[in-house]
This record gives sequence, structure tokens and C-alpha cells, in this order.
Amino acid sequence: MVLLLAAGMTASAQVKLPAWLSNVKLSGYGMTRYQYSSQEGNKSNTFELRLARISLEGRILNDFYWKAQIQFNGNTSNLGSSPRVVDLFAEWQKYDFFRVKMGQFKNPFTFENPMHPIDQGFMSYSQVVTKIAGFSDRAGTHSSNGRDIGLQVQGDFLKNAAGRNLLHYQVGVFNGQGINTSDVDQQKNLIGGIWVMPVAGMRIGAFGWTGSYARKGTWNDEVNPQSGVKEKKTGVRSLQQRRYAFSAEYLTNDWTFRSEYAHSTGLAFAKTLTSTSYDQTDPAWCNLSSNGDKADAFYAVVIAPIIKKKFHAKARYDLYRANGEWNKAKTFYEAGLDYELTKNFEISGEYALVNDRSLAKHNHSMIDIEVDFRF
Repeated sequence: MVLLLAAGMTASAQVKLPAWLSNVKLSGYGMTRYQYSSQEGNKSNTFELRLARISLEGRILNDFYWKAQIQFNGNTSNLGSSPRVVDLFAEWQKYDFFRVKMGQFKNPFTFENPMHPIDQGFMSYSQVVTKIAGFSDRAGTHSSNGRDIGLQVQGDFLKNAAGRNLLHYQVGVFNGQGINTSDVDQQKNLIGGIWVMPVAGMRIGAFGWTGSYARKGTWNDEVNPQSGVKEKKTGVRSLQQRRYAFSAEYLTNDWTFRSEYAHSTGLAFAKTLTSTSYDQTDPAWCNLSSNGDKADAFYAVVIAPIIKKKFHAKARYDLYRANGEWNKAKTFYEAGLDYELTKNFEISGEYALVNDRSLAKHNHSMIDIEVDFRF
């Protein structure tokens, strides 16, 4: 009996995992924070679980890379939205100059959108990204973390004498409805960008976006010139979206300089989508926002090392104009510090003076302190 058991254990020890399974990597991170806001009528003073993510990634047959990532939210208004899939894709990576990705992943729009939430450096992504790249998008899309479902090709080419690529391109076709959602109007979003890398650490790029965001339901249309009253319509209401962005970044000796401008043309729904089971007979879900069809945003960032790769000072100017005019401009003037105890554990804090011209009292303050970790 002892001999049989020993033989069984030896045989088990010799079993090899399939190659595709042996290189699977588990990783993740968590972000916790304390945040204070003095906004009149909406003051807050709270500890929050910002988010946690767990991901699996690996390779198959060397040429294919895959990733699956799930997000868990802490303090949310709708706990039913957590957990949720944020990434699920596979990419053929045989050639550096031509890679093909399919699934759910980041929109190829702006430099900051694909950055890790901790590495982008501040208490949130800039308003360029949150409002015009698919987070809490101005069009009314549900919170999608800058992602959509689609197909993308990308690549790097034109190497210099040192073997460094000078050009990068990326272009994709997407549903236009945000994460975990099927297409509604059977139109697709075409999003892409190209950038040059003239010196090591520098990128200068331009991006474009054309497509639509749609909802199915009932709404009151414009006033009929013959009857003088608004007509009720039922079906798919599709809002065309046209966007562009210009981006520049320079990373050198642990310094970061980054700035981006984005412009959006296209109407938006008045309410942000929070559930796919909304009442399609309620015209409120298809009403249009009073912000009109134009918006733009701009930010500029400087992150400077106090102790290289360890301790940093940072500042950001972050502007968003919801209607393309100054009467609804929202601007963050931010300054802060971050300290990395290890490469996987960071403490950061910042102060922000917020000027929101859509409020009766324009100015208020925010304090944000975060403890972030990854594994």
C-alpha cells in the first residue's frame, strides 16, 4: 500500500501543466482614500474604497496575448454594478508593426486613457479622459472606464539607428455603447490615433473619433412647424459624436510633463445611463442635455522627483467646458505629493481648488489622501 501511494505521488509530480496554462499570471491592485470637499450644499468628509481589480493574463502559442480583468467598487450608488468585467480581449502580437486585438479594452483615444490609475498620478483621471474618452462620458454613457467592445489594429515602425521606433498608430472599430453592452443603432465608432517619438521619452500625437451613442425608447421630438406642438417618437435615438485630441508627453530622468486637449461635437442625453433595464417608455431617458453639441477640455501636468523613483511633487491644471463656453467651465488647480514605500505600495495626497462656474458659489476646496497597493 505504501509503495502504491509513493508511486502515485511520483506520477503526479511528473505531470506537466499545459504550456498555455503555465504562463498565466495573476495580478491586481487596490485603491483606498480619504476625501474632503467643501462644496456648498454638497459637503463631504469620508473614507472610501475607491476600487479593486483582479486580472489574469497569459500567452498562447507565443503569438497570442490575452487578458481578463474584473473590477470591484466600494462606495457606489448602485452596488449591483460591482463586480463587473472591464477587460476581456485577445491580441495577435506576431509583428510589432501590425497587431490585432479583439474584445473589450481601452478606447484608443488620448495618451492618458490607457494609463494605470495609480501611474497617471492624481486623485482621478483628467476631465479630458473622464468626459470625452468614455469614463463618465458627456454623451450619457454608463461608467465604462474609457473602454468599449470592438476590434483594433496597432503597431510601431520606422526604427532609427539605435533601434527605437519613431512612429506608432492605432485604429479600432467599436460598438459605441460602452462596456458590457451590445450595439443599439447598428452604427460603429471609428477611433484612432498616431504619434511620433522624435527623442527617447517624448511622444507627440493626434487622435480622432467618429460615431454615435444611442438609446432605444420614447421621446418628444422638436416642435412640428405645422401643428405647433412636439411630436412623440418611439424607436432608436442616435446621437452622432465627432471628437479629436492633441497630446504631448515627455518623460526624462523621473520627470513627467504631459498635456492634452480634446474637443467634442455632438448632442448628449440629459441623464447618465445607470441600468440596462430602464423604462423605455419614459421620455426622460431619451431627453437631450441642455449643454448643447459642443464641449472641450484641456490639462497640463508636471510631476517632479524630490527623491528619484521614490518621492514626488506634482501639479495639474485641469479644465472642462461642458458646453464649450466659459459659463459652465469647471477647473481644478491641483498640487500634491506621493511617496512610494516600495514599487507596489504608494501613499499620495493632494489639495485641489475647484472653480465650477455652473454653481452659485464657484469656488470650493478638495483634499484627497490615498493608499494604493498592487500585487
